Amino acid sequence: PKEKACCTQLTVKKLLEQKRKRETSAVHPPCSAASTSPIPPTTIAELTTPETFTFTGGAISYSDMAVSYHSCAPSHESTHSYYSSDPGPSYDSSYLPMQPEYSTQQQVSIFGDSISMPYDCSMAVPEPSVAPSWSHLSLSDNTQHIYSSSMDTLKLEEARMLLSGMDYSRATCQDEDGDTILHIYTAKGLREYAFAAAERLREVGRLDAKEHKGKTALLVAVTANQPEIVQDLLLLGADINACDFKGQTALHLAAHYGFPAVLQAILSGRPNLNLEARNFEGMTPLHCAAISHSVTIKASSAAPADVSLQAKAEEKLSCVRMLFHAGASLLSQEIKSNKTVLHLAVKEGNIKLVDYLLGSRLQNMKDFVNMKAHGHTALHMAAGLHGNQNQEKILQLLLDRGADPSIRNLENDQPAHLLQSGPQGE
Repeated sequence: PKEKACCTQLTVKKLLEQKRKRETSAVHPPCSAASTSPIPPTTIAELTTPETFTFTGGAISYSDMAVSYHSCAPSHESTHSYYSSDPGPSYDSSYLPMQPEYSTQQQVSIFGDSISMPYDCSMAVPEPSVAPSWSHLSLSDNTQHIYSSSMDTLKLEEARMLLSGMDYSRATCQDEDGDTILHIYTAKGLREYAFAAAERLREVGRLDAKEHKGKTALLVAVTANQPEIVQDLLLLGADINACDFKGQTALHLAAHYGFPAVLQAILSGRPNLNLEARNFEGMTPLHCAAISHSVTIKASSAAPADVSLQAKAEEKLSCVRMLFHAGASLLSQEIKSNKTVLHLAVKEGNIKLVDYLLGSRLQNMKDFVNMKAHGHTALHMAAGLHGNQNQEKILQLLLDRGADPSIRNLENDQPAHLLQSGPQGE
């Protein structure tokens, strides 16, 4: 019978979806560890599912990458809209602008998929054609102290040999989905091969090449929760403020998914990092972190026995802390509804986040607490949390930190006018 085409149309998106499914499940069974070691250049293993990457405009293919993945079914979080400025909790709808085309390695998966087929591909060395004309970083210089404990120098040299043997178009061009070989290696988590590919692309000025959804290799590394590759790419000069077609920077993505290690790698890549970058919905990374934390808190409340949701909520709260300590402004207002992170937290009844924000040391805390979002202060929003078990605690926290109950909204209502009727409102 005719041999099946090698992982037909396998893209970065599919690689990341398979990665997420491999590492997460509703009941979180142990997942087999993925084999991320490329097959030595001198051997060509049998292909369980061959893999071909075809470029538009040429018969170029990548059949020389090896990785074995085993997938696990993802779990799901509830989703909410955060655009309404009305007091009270949000209504259910599709989650925010932050619907990446692929989400990976999340304990809680917001975006499901149906890809479940595992695959094994081999690493074959193409016949050397031209002697390499590109330079690479030596791990004996200023990078050695960073990577000596984790980067396999032998594997890195093998990767460099592989890349040097590829012709120019294979090593530097993009396929029909806009993926370069660097995007593919990054999505697979093949650190040494990604490093070698990044060196090659840097030489030709294509380190920040974007795939069809506008993601650079750095953004793919963030989405795939690959902090080491994120560090490598930043070291090699990747644009730390690059954004995709939704305006999402590396910070937005790391904050949204709740990846503290990735976020730390990005924050260490300063000084040109823009902490107040806006995505195309007008949100800063801190807004995204706050919203994502609220989503996970709600999912955890609905499934209190799920310890993985509790762990993910802690990771996302740590991302909020990291951004704040790095200098992200609590006073920033998202453009669509003028909400600050405090408005976002109060509106969802997120007592943990409210408590953290109000416990921060701001010189202008009273002004912060009384900021308005389309006329509503955080106290107005707390008054609208009818039936929420955290309403009374949040109201008290706000009042203790200087919330003014006499402020009126655009409808001339004070917070007290928005409380529910009956004994509970009293």
